[in-house]
Amino acid sequence: MEDDLLHYARRLLRDLQPGDLEQTLSRMTAAAVEVLPDVTMASITIRHSDDRLETFAPTDDVLLPVDAAQYQFREGPCYEAATDEAYVVSSNLAADDRWPNYSKVALASHIRAQAGISLFDSPRFQGALNLYSSKVGAFADLEPLSELFSHQAAVVIGYAREISDLRQAMLTRQQIGQAIGIVMERYGLGEERAFAFLARLSQNRNEKLYVVAQEFRESAGETGSADVEG
Repeated sequence: MEDDLLHYARRLLRDLQPGDLEQTLSRMTAAAVEVLPDVTMASITIRHSDDRLETFAPTDDVLLPVDAAQYQFREGPCYEAATDEAYVVSSNLAADDRWPNYSKVALASHIRAQAGISLFDSPRFQGALNLYSSKVGAFADLEPLSELFSHQAAVVIGYAREISDLRQAMLTRQQIGQAIGIVMERYGLGEERAFAFLARLSQNRNEKLYVVAQEFRESAGETGSADVEG
């Protein structure tokens, strides 16, 4: 088993490379199918702060209705790992009486075994990796590997979120800067007074500063288009 863990750890380090968050989730499900034994398909469930559940990065579109059934019935490894449990497995869904409604859907989609692995938990959302197999008896010895995968995935997701947040912050700052320039030119104001104008407008309208900035950028674009057409 130690040799197996080392082998899979090396492959995970190779396959789980951080990109933006959406790209990272897609790489994660692809790596799960490639690296973990007996995995036929994989997806990721995100539980939002309002308790809404959503599927991301499925390796096969058949998983969209399968995951949706788990959310609807509030049953299955996918649902439990995203809402409560750290690790849920069923090596034989046909003989498992825990999820009577969902199991019918899974078996109709040729899914014979399934596992759910909690990946991360934050104030904004929780996430779980969903593993599916067409093989009865799959995932019986998955737990040590799932813990390894979960740790690697959490590190990569954390890094990807930092990069995504940083990129969004840089983009927002750039957009606000462009709006300040538009206000300066339009009203003949200095930079500080232009920023104060946008900030006051944001406060009076109870809207985020970047929303107000976006409106000015869009209005400048429309004016530019009109000038070109004229």
